[in-house]
Amino acid sequence: MTFKKATWPRKLRSQEWFGGTSRDHIYHRSWMKNQGLPADLFDGRPVIGICNTWSELTPCNAHLRDLAQRVKHGIYEAGGLPLEFPVFSPGESSLRPTAMMYRNLCAMDVEEALRANPLDGVVLMVGCDKTTPALMMGAASVDIPAIAVTGGPMLSGQWRGQTLGSGTALWQMSEMVKSGELNQADFLDAEQAMSRSPGSCNTMGTASSMASMVEALGMALSGNAAIPAVDSRRRVMAQLTGRRIVDMVKDDLKPSDILTRNAFENAIRTNGAIGGSTNAVIHLLAIAGRIGVDLTLEDWDRLGRDIPTIVNLMPSGQHLMEDFYYAGGLPVVLKSLLDGGKLHADALTVSGQSIAEDIGDVQNWNEDVIRPVEKALTQQGGIAVLRGNLAPNGAVIKPSAASPHLMQHRGRAVVFEDIDDYKARINDEALDVDETCIMVMKNCGPRGYPGMAEVGNMGLPPKVLKRGIKDMVRISDARMSGTAYGTVVLHTSPEAAMGGPLAIVQNGDMIEIDVANRRLHLDLSQEEIEQRLSRWSAPVGRPISGYARLFHDHVEGADKGADFDFLTGSRGHAVPRDSH
Repeated sequence: MTFKKATWPRKLRSQEWFGGTSRDHIYHRSWMKNQGLPADLFDGRPVIGICNTWSELTPCNAHLRDLAQRVKHGIYEAGGLPLEFPVFSPGESSLRPTAMMYRNLCAMDVEEALRANPLDGVVLMVGCDKTTPALMMGAASVDIPAIAVTGGPMLSGQWRGQTLGSGTALWQMSEMVKSGELNQADFLDAEQAMSRSPGSCNTMGTASSMASMVEALGMALSGNAAIPAVDSRRRVMAQLTGRRIVDMVKDDLKPSDILTRNAFENAIRTNGAIGGSTNAVIHLLAIAGRIGVDLTLEDWDRLGRDIPTIVNLMPSGQHLMEDFYYAGGLPVVLKSLLDGGKLHADALTVSGQSIAEDIGDVQNWNEDVIRPVEKALTQQGGIAVLRGNLAPNGAVIKPSAASPHLMQHRGRAVVFEDIDDYKARINDEALDVDETCIMVMKNCGPRGYPGMAEVGNMGLPPKVLKRGIKDMVRISDARMSGTAYGTVVLHTSPEAAMGGPLAIVQNGDMIEIDVANRRLHLDLSQEEIEQRLSRWSAPVGRPISGYARLFHDHVEGADKGADFDFLTGSRGHAVPRDSH
C-alpha cells in the first residue's frame, strides 16, 4: 500500500466548467441553476456524479432511485455536490438476445459520460449481473475517483415451507416438471414466491458474485456485498458511500490506485471461497483489461486451485444471501483467506486503508453458512480452466457446482448446432442419448449468439430425467447463469462461430473431460480436425448495421473478457475542449 494523498484544497476538474467568470463558465453554471442550486455549490467543492442503472426494465435495480437519495445525503454531508445521471441498464431478466451483448454498450456509456461531464468523482449504483462489471469497466477507463454501492439481494424465497433460491429453484423445478415430479400448476404457484422483495438474485449468482468481487477488489466499503436490499443497513451503506467519495476526491484516490494485480488476485481467491459464478471470470478479465493489469485464465486456475469453498450458498450449497449477511458476510470470508495466508493483506481499498484493516476483528455468527476451512463444501473450489484440442484457448468449469463422479469422464457426443436445435430436439423420446453421453452445443459464444447466452446448463432430456439421473456432462461456448449448477463446461474458446474446434464436433465423436488434469480432449487426429475445419463455413452472418454490427466486428473471445478490441486500456479523464 503505497498511496500518497493529494494536497487539499486544490483546483478540481469540475472547475474547468464552473470556476470562472467567462461567458462559458457562466453558461455552464446558469443552466445548472435552473434546478434550484445555490451559487455556493459551485465554489470549488467536489462535484460527484451518481451513475445510476435504475430502470423498471431491470427489476433487480428498480429500487436504486431511492438508494441514490441516500447517497446524495452522504455527499451533501461531506461537503460535495451530488449530480445523478442515468446510463444504459443491461437487465439480465428482460434483454434479448442477451444482457451480455449490452454490457459493453453500458460501459461505453459510462466512460463517455464520466469524461464529458464536470465530474470529480463518481458513485457507481450497481446490482443486476452486467451492471456491476459495465460500470466498473467504464470507470476504470476514465480513472477518476470511483466507489460502488450495490442494490443488494432479495429476501429468501419461501414456498410451502420450502426455501427457494433465485434462478436455482427455477432450473430445479423446470427439470422436475420434465421428469414428472412436479406439475405445471405448482410450478406456476411458486413463481411469485421466488421473487418476493426488491433486489437482485438471493443465491450466489452472478449479481452476488460480482458484488463480492467489487468488495474483494477494494472498490466498495467493507460489508457492502451481502446486505439485503430491503434492510435499513443497505441505506446506511449508501449514505456512508456518499460521504466517502467526497474524501476520495480530496485525496485523489482513483481506481488505478486500488485495482492492482494484488487486488485481482484477492478477488479470484475470494470467488473460489464463495463458490462464485463462472461469469466472474469474463468480467474480471474485462475490468483488468481496462485498468492495464495482465490477467489471464491461467491466473484464475492457479490462484483458485487450492481455495476451499466455505460459503454454503445455492447453487453450490444450501443457504441464501440473506443468511450470508446474518452470518457476517464477505468480511468473514476475507478474514478466513487472510488467516490462511491467501489474501494480500496490504491491498488498498476505497476506505483509504488496507483490506486487512477494513476487515478488522470480524466474527462468524453461523458456521453452517460460512464454514470453517476443515468443513468446506470442497477443498478446491476455484474455477478450473480446461485446455486441449477442443478448447485451445481454454474453457471453464465450476467444480463446487459439479458432480464429483463426472469430473473425469469419457463419453459420446450428442451435438446441438445451436440453442434452437437443442430446443427442437431435447424432448424427443427418439433422441439417441443416455447419461453416459456428453451434450455439446455450438454457436452460443460472444459472436455466435450474439453476446454469449446463459444456456450452457442445458436441461437434461426427459427420458434421462425420468430414470432419476440429475446430471450429465455438458460442453458449449455459452455461459450459464451464476444461479445454475451441474457438470457444465463453459466458455469454450475459440468459439464455434469463430471457427474453433467446437464447430466441427459431430454426433458420435468421443470426448474426454479430466478436471483434475485440466484436460478437454476431442478424440480425433489433428489431421481430421483440420480437414473438417477446411470444410466449415460460419453459420452466423455479419449484421448489416447498428450496434449488432459493431459487436460482431469487435468483440473479443471469452478468454479475453469479451470486451471490444478498441476499448481495452484507459483513455483517462483529460478535460475535453469546450463546446461553445
